[in-house]
This record gives sequence, structure tokens and C-alpha cells, in this order.
Amino acid sequence: MFDDRLIVALDVPNAVAGLALAERLGDAVSFYKIGLGMLTGGGLALANELKQEHGKRIFLDMKLFDIGATVEAAVRGLAQFDLDFLTVHGDPHVVRAAREGAANSDMKILAVTVLTSLDRNDLDASMIREGELSDIVVTRAARAFEAGADGVIASPQEAAAIRALPESAGRLIVTPGVRPAGAALGDQKRVATPARAIADGADHIVIGRPIWQAAEPRKAAEAVLADLAA
Repeated sequence: MFDDRLIVALDVPNAVAGLALAERLGDAVSFYKIGLGMLTGGGLALANELKQEHGKRIFLDMKLFDIGATVEAAVRGLAQFDLDFLTVHGDPHVVRAAREGAANSDMKILAVTVLTSLDRNDLDASMIREGELSDIVVTRAARAFEAGADGVIASPQEAAAIRALPESAGRLIVTPGVRPAGAALGDQKRVATPARAIADGADHIVIGRPIWQAAEPRKAAEAVLADLAA
């Protein structure tokens, strides 16, 4: 039985490198994230190949943001690829438009709350309102749920508070910013271990560099899965 709680981020330069990594990981990993960094390197083609030919689940991390009509059209176009998850920014007008675009598909719309690479200083620089970052994340999550999001993207540090929201019942919480014990933080600022993220209410965790930069990526993925199973 596959444990799809682990989503491996294929943050590699192109589809060739992504497919090679997926082949190294083999049946240890059943769920992959493909993001903007690979979009011009064949990301959609890789998503389709992994989904249709290898039976993998696919999370397309596009973080769409635009006027409603444009978001709706973009999501409608992406929905034809039979993907599992798609991210948009968590602003209510964006979420509502994305829901319309995905209406005739099984693709789940996940709303980004606040990027896990940001902290309060970054919000200040962007002139985001004052207040605790965690409170802003939880409020954005609640508003995204109200707008129809199937789930949210948030750091593991906010997972428990989001799960406590009445609006979160039946919705997904997906957490990037997850690092196995001892792993380098990289550009992430709000992190937790895999087991802690799941214990705090996350349905899926996203891990990239600690797996694909490892000398033996499959063993690194299996170690994460063992942590989740324990």
C-alpha cells in the first residue's frame, strides 16, 4: 500500500532530470510536485507521463494569481490534464475563479496562505498588514475555505491552528517547509519534521531537496516514510 502523504518536489531543471529522479525513487514514492521552475523545461509533459504511464499522483504547483476570468480560463485548461492538486493564491476572488475553472474535473484546488519562505520581516517589506504571521495564515485559510478551496498550503507551524478551524472539516492541509531531523533549512523559515507536521493536522507533506539532493534519494524517501509510519 502506497503512502501518498509524502509528496516529493521535483525541483530539478527539466523533465529529463525529473523523470530520472522518479525512476530512481521507483515505487517508494507515489506522489510528485511539479512547480514553476520546471514549467519551461517540460513540466506539463512530465506531469502527464508520470500520471498516465507510471500511475503517479501529481501536484501542479503554479500558485496562480490574476483577475478572476484569467484564473478561471487557466484552471480550465489545466484541468484537462487529469491532475490531482493545483495551487492558486489564497485570495478569495482567485479561489472562487479557480473553483469555476475546475468544476468539471476531480482536480483539487489548494490555496496558498503565506509562503513558507517568508517571515514577519518579509510581510512588512511587502506592506502586508500588521499582526502575528500565524494569525494571518489562519485567517487566509479560513477565507479560502469559505471561497471554496479544497485545501490550503501552509507551513507545518500553522497546521494545528488551521485544522482547529470549523471550516477545515473535510478539507486538505498540505505543508511544505518540512525537513527531516538534521536536514539543512535552505530557504525555508517556518519548518517542522515530517512526523510533527502530520501529527499537527497536515494531510500531506512536501519535501524536495532533502530527498533529491541526497546521495541515495530512494533511501532518503524511505527514511521519511518510516518516520511517518512510526
